[in-house]
Amino acid sequence: MVADSKSKSDLSFSKTFASSAFSACFAEVCTIPLDTAKVRLKLQKQAVAGDVVSLPKYKGMLGTVATIAREEGLSALWKGIVPGLHHQCLYAGKTLYVGKDRVGDVPLSKKIAAFTTGVQALWTGLGPNIARNAIINAAELASCDQVKQTILKIPGFTDNVVTHLLAGLGAGFFAVCIGSPVDKSRMMGDSSYKSTLDCFIKTLKNDGPFAFYKGFLPNFGQLGSWNVIMFLTLEQV
Repeated sequence: MVADSKSKSDLSFSKTFASSAFSACFAEVCTIPLDTAKVRLKLQKQAVAGDVVSLPKYKGMLGTVATIAREEGLSALWKGIVPGLHHQCLYAGKTLYVGKDRVGDVPLSKKIAAFTTGVQALWTGLGPNIARNAIINAAELASCDQVKQTILKIPGFTDNVVTHLLAGLGAGFFAVCIGSPVDKSRMMGDSSYKSTLDCFIKTLKNDGPFAFYKGFLPNFGQLGSWNVIMFLTLEQV
């Protein structure tokens, strides 16, 4: 990925963009069932029938995948794959190209700031959804390179598949940690929120700060696997 700056920087814009977009789309195809399950888990609410509270329909990431496949068919796990591929092709391809020169042995905070600035500058004024994507993409790209650089300093580690896998997991972990507070799923499931800020304030006031990290494991399961597949694929393209 971005860490191979010497070899990658020699590629033309079109080749860099195409390889980045292909890697992101391949990761999307592989992990969209987990994304579907994650969203279903987040949006489900307890149904109340009289004085009885029904048990939640979905339980756990893999349990949700199995339930959807059993009740709606396997194809239901890939609903929305076409717009998802459009999004990844354009957004991830552009983001990875923008970030290809912001790598190396520099502090993680500066990398995140640099990536965020680069991404947001291209989409200024498009609201909280783009801000959320910019934050997560910045965290993914910067932390992946940082984790990889750190691992390569450990004796015995080389620039191989194991290092790329660990870097991808690290990228997913940091992205979930940084991006969870601005996740838009809560707004998707409740129309009572007037804006992103209103949602943030009400969540903090009513449920406390830990509510922003509800569903951390499903988030990490989806985003971590996405980053592993995407970065491993990109390293090989």
